[in-house]
Amino acid sequence: MDVAMLAELPRTELVARWQVLYGVPPPKGISRRLMVGTLTYAHQAKQQGGPSAALSRRLARLIGGKPIAEVPATRTLKPGARLVREWNGKTHTVEVVEGGYIWNGTRYRSLSAVACAITGAHWSGPRFFGIGP
Repeated sequence: MDVAMLAELPRTELVARWQVLYGVPPPKGISRRLMVGTLTYAHQAKQQGGPSAALSRRLARLIGGKPIAEVPATRTLKPGARLVREWNGKTHTVEVVEGGYIWNGTRYRSLSAVACAITGAHWSGPRFFGIGP
């Protein structure tokens, strides 16, 4: 099959081809564009042999043999904990409270909102305070 032809197929045909290729229907809500791209890649990999064995080993080593869907456990901060961070020569202390954080007497719903208030830029709150993965 010509991969350019995939983009012209109706969605029902794309779904049928996906099911034949992967043995399951495509994920609910998948866009037509993503379906076409995935089917195109699969077709090209079949024709050209896909990634080399060396690349496959390297990718496996990079993910550490863990399933890609595995999500690392998140740390939970308990109310009463204090986070301290120095920023631009000033020490900032954030208190963890039920359902949020308090910094400079103002309550915030997320640690990222606190980091943004301190720096004036969008930051990952856990990363800014050094508690991220």
